[in-house]
Amino acid sequence: MNIKQIKAFLAVAESLSFAQAAHQLHLSQPALSLAVKGLEDSLGGKLLTRTTRTISLTPEGDALVPIARRLLAQWQDAEDEMKQRFALQLGKISIAAMPSFAGSLLPKAIQQYHQRFPNIQIAIDDVLSDMVVERVANNSVELGVTFEPNQAEGLTFYPLYRDEFIAILPQGHVLAEQTELTWQALLAYDFITLQRPSSVRTMIEKSLKDAQIDLAVAFDAHQLTTVVRMVSEGMGVAVVPATCRQQIREQGVLERPITHPTIERTVGVICKPRSMLSIAAAAMLDTLVDAYAHTQQ
Repeated sequence: MNIKQIKAFLAVAESLSFAQAAHQLHLSQPALSLAVKGLEDSLGGKLLTRTTRTISLTPEGDALVPIARRLLAQWQDAEDEMKQRFALQLGKISIAAMPSFAGSLLPKAIQQYHQRFPNIQIAIDDVLSDMVVERVANNSVELGVTFEPNQAEGLTFYPLYRDEFIAILPQGHVLAEQTELTWQALLAYDFITLQRPSSVRTMIEKSLKDAQIDLAVAFDAHQLTTVVRMVSEGMGVAVVPATCRQQIREQGVLERPITHPTIERTVGVICKPRSMLSIAAAAMLDTLVDAYAHTQQ
């Protein structure tokens, strides 16, 4: 049973005329008859009774009419929905983004996308960088924004920009007069950072280990917003991705370049190969790349 056969049967059942039904469907009468016969053969019995002058429905044919109408309506609804999805007039996408990006830069891209495609729903999940990759890999989301992973088998990474880590200090701190800070100078004070297993914490620890610098952590927190808040309250100093600048400025915290060593990492979009993305997700990927690729934060 297929949709062509359903349409043929319903046209004949409603008009009780093969000639009228054939005209309505723009088919020849032999083609229409063949479609109805194919439906009868697939179902296992007669749906119509024909004499030389009249056509009538068998009891089974009469029972099929409301079912056929529902099937045809559902088919039309499905066809309309898919056309809307391909035209970006309907759909939903899910994005996982590390908090530093989700809370600062992502809203700009979301706004641009929404202006172009107002009927596409967007769900945003702000999670730690490592979890972004995991959620894309297990199909929980279509797109992720994160630091470039060391390994991402089966996934594609689209670089956006290089994010350099910066030092942040509370207002009035004794290091505030310096235009650039070294790790040795910064670590003379209580240091605040993210809890393990965050990628930010991992990058800081690895970079300092390579530079043979001991890291003593006074406080750690689960979110970068909490780290910035603790610094603003004078509890210590921290090093965070420059993507956090908006939150830093909102909290009135000072920022300074940090060297010896510098830490930087590429931020980008990670996803399945483009051919596997929905039309809506592919359009969002293009929006993110157009908004941020090759720009310095």
